[in-house]
Amino acid sequence: MARTLREQIGKRDGFRSLEEEAMLNVYRTASHLGGPERALFKEFNLSSASYNLLRILRGHHLAGEAQGVRASGIGCEMVVRMPDVTRLVDRLVEMKLVERGDDACDKRVKYVRITKKGLGVLDELDGLVDQMVHDRLGHLSKAQLKELSRLLELVRNEDGDGRGAKKKGSA
Repeated sequence: MARTLREQIGKRDGFRSLEEEAMLNVYRTASHLGGPERALFKEFNLSSASYNLLRILRGHHLAGEAQGVRASGIGCEMVVRMPDVTRLVDRLVEMKLVERGDDACDKRVKYVRITKKGLGVLDELDGLVDQMVHDRLGHLSKAQLKELSRLLELVRNEDGDGRGAKKKGSA
């Protein structure tokens, strides 16, 4: 039987609230899932954010967007928001995994696109990432995976000021 968070961390007393217990469970799970991911990406001199950016650029490349993605819009597509996407792009440019380009009409607009080398790195990683995800979540049924995603989306899509405020008229 699965051990509770309380058992896993050796907590003698209960949590102050169900919300606290749920939040700490999310943190513990993120740490559990993130360890193997960090180790895998480290082998390729990448972070999870740089991997995410490469996947975004590959998606635009496969959609036929030859010029790439506006540098200013990349942050909106990131799974985990980052305050300094420019530095991340700079690092990937140095590694020759992405390149920058100018807009033909407006030199202030910069585009970022994936290179052949970047596509090759993703090709190498695809199967390894798929296996890692399966190793961590493959024991859950399809119904459980859908329910997990639904609950996590529900948490993120709260209506309010980000402090747990509820919609007017809700209980």
